[in-house]
Amino acid sequence: MTSTIEMAQLIARHAAHPGMAPSCIPGLWLIRADQPSLPLPTVYDPSLCIIVQGAKTVAIGERVLHYDPSRYLIASIDLALVGTVVSASEEQPYLCCKIDLDPAVIADLITAEGATLPSGDPPALAVHPSDPALLDAACRLLRLLETPQAIPALAPLIQREILYRLLTGPHGTMLRHAASGDSHLGQISRAITFIRANTGAQLRIADVAVAARMSVSSLHQHFKTVTGLTPLQYQKQLRLQQARNLMLSEGLTAGAAGFAVGYDSPSQFSREYRRLFGAPPKADVARLERTGQALAA
Repeated sequence: MTSTIEMAQLIARHAAHPGMAPSCIPGLWLIRADQPSLPLPTVYDPSLCIIVQGAKTVAIGERVLHYDPSRYLIASIDLALVGTVVSASEEQPYLCCKIDLDPAVIADLITAEGATLPSGDPPALAVHPSDPALLDAACRLLRLLETPQAIPALAPLIQREILYRLLTGPHGTMLRHAASGDSHLGQISRAITFIRANTGAQLRIADVAVAARMSVSSLHQHFKTVTGLTPLQYQKQLRLQQARNLMLSEGLTAGAAGFAVGYDSPSQFSREYRRLFGAPPKADVARLERTGQALAA
């Protein structure tokens, strides 16, 4: 049995219903879809996404990436993306696992290796053909779902192995730049951290530039290059995504959710929400609840 087939069986067994949910292994998420989805704006945390059945596209600005069982996706920093499940059915559901990238473990591995920072400006999001050794490690991590008593001892070791294989593979340069405070990718990561910590506040670009340790002009240039958005557009998408989550998870009304994330005008909130998600807040939430399509990976 190949790793991909076994992983598909494990995910299907432990993710019986459509949606994205955490597993009993910290940092491991399971995703299932029984039908293709509409384009869904969402925020990807730094993560490795491995599809074992079906296919998906993700768009960052004008750039569109496709991944499926033949290639995996890595997001090296927090990114606002638009994802679309393009291949899924009840007979052959979309099945994916998302493995969070622990920055502390990455920093430890980089320090132990002692390598210098490679030159260049790598992208923050990329796909690459699947690697048998990486799939084997991911399969062993999923297999622990069958023996929960072994998770505390073995899961951290396998997750560390996965990060090591990513660092020594084709995406190693991207991960090293994301972890470095001196690279443009590392600086934009700091800017995003600041924006996420101040999602509900009025955003001053000068403050974001200070947090990123960049000039305002450099921030504008590299932020748009890395994320496909301006800092203000990024904050707006974060606000709307958070409001959507509040309506889905806590049952807030559109007005309450908009106010909670920093909107003073309900009409402005509804207008911008519809522009991003393609439907008014109430209709969008009802659609997501009906179809289980609030998928992030």
